[in-house]
Amino acid sequence: MPARTGEQFLKGLRGAREVWVGGDRVADVVDHPALTGAAHALAEVFDLQHRHADECLIDDPETGEKIAASHMIPRSRADLERRHKALRRVAEYSVGLMGRTPDYMNVTYAGFAGRPDEWGVNGNEEGAARLVAYQKFLARHDISLTHTIVHPTIDKARGDSPKAGDPHSLRKVADTEHGIVVRGARILATLAPFADEIAVYPAAPLPEGADDFAVSFCVPMSAPGLKFICRDSVSASSNRFDHPLSSRFDEQDAFVIFDDVEVPRDRVFIDRNLTTYNTVMKTSWPPNIQQQTMIRAATKLEFAWGVALRMAEAINAADPETQRMIGEIWTYAEFTRSAVLAAEAGARDWGMGFWACDQRPLHALRATLPLWFPRVNEIIRLIGSHNLFATPTAAQFADPSLRPLIDRYLPGAKDMPAEQRVRVFRLAWDYAGSALASRNEQYERFYLASSARNLARHLAFTDRTGADRLVDRFLNEPL
Repeated sequence: MPARTGEQFLKGLRGAREVWVGGDRVADVVDHPALTGAAHALAEVFDLQHRHADECLIDDPETGEKIAASHMIPRSRADLERRHKALRRVAEYSVGLMGRTPDYMNVTYAGFAGRPDEWGVNGNEEGAARLVAYQKFLARHDISLTHTIVHPTIDKARGDSPKAGDPHSLRKVADTEHGIVVRGARILATLAPFADEIAVYPAAPLPEGADDFAVSFCVPMSAPGLKFICRDSVSASSNRFDHPLSSRFDEQDAFVIFDDVEVPRDRVFIDRNLTTYNTVMKTSWPPNIQQQTMIRAATKLEFAWGVALRMAEAINAADPETQRMIGEIWTYAEFTRSAVLAAEAGARDWGMGFWACDQRPLHALRATLPLWFPRVNEIIRLIGSHNLFATPTAAQFADPSLRPLIDRYLPGAKDMPAEQRVRVFRLAWDYAGSALASRNEQYERFYLASSARNLARHLAFTDRTGADRLVDRFLNEPL
């Protein structure tokens, strides 16, 4: 089956699943008012890959069918550049606001399948083979996959990782004739209502004795016992004039409960193998997946720069301070864009012919973006000032008695029509001040871990040889 269309994607979402939003157990995620906007937006992403097939689709190397380029297992720097175009096209659709479009997990599992030796350590060869087979299924059925990799935080004094006897975290509890049974909870499944399946794989290493928690697998969203409790919706009405972003880009986040879920054996990739669990994510995963994450970030920052420019134009804010703040956003966008290009230029074979980026520029972004994104929101709100609240609605523009007055008293600078001015400031507010904006700021603060954690752990991802050589020149001079 080749790459799906939006209609096929929506049809797949209408199957059985237990998703809760507010007080509702959602009967149909496609039509529920809190979910329909994002469901149809993601359908547009699936259609987009056909409209831009030259960028977004490739030939399956075994079947010849067209599949999404995000499923590519890169074998050269040229492959990474090819994948870049597809990832950028998807990121541009949501201007980077949807952090978990399906290409995120597509790239993740392509990376896993590209290094089966990492998954086969410590006698886990069968699990690695099952994962490779699953990645082919994922690509050939164009599955929308979400994931949940973080253990719930119950008591920080006990640490972030579960220990033997923990009754809350996801763990294996039994073997069956056909697979294993898992019980417990994980967070946070972004995109959960709009996924066909969910993946569990390692995040942080587990301590000795926590073997029951060392599991990795994928199951359909309809698996009996699987429950998704969504956060409060920040999706606004479908009116795209009033809510240009929050009407369609609330990808949702869910707390996941596995209430004795049976996982078929062919979907189990790690089964109580602590060594595999604790090592598999340390090598090729970061430089592979961060190409996708940082292309999205660069797109989002470029959009923010454009929004800031339009706000300044709308009120003719040419003063030095406004221009300085806009320039600040530009530097973040340009540093991010340049770091991605540097990472791709430094790409190499990471083993078994699998190519991934130079991880150093990407790790620097990983530690810095959680600080930049909140600052960008602050700048947009500072530039917008009270103008962010002087934004009549589409219904008010449509009122024949109000429209002439709005046109007369709320134009933009240099003869900008009132409607255009209002569109600019509504877009800015939806990006930086709405409920969607608040959720996205919190999301970016902890995306791929917080800035503080990444900065503190930077030595785990870097080579200090050059820095030591420069310092040793002076420290090793003779007395």
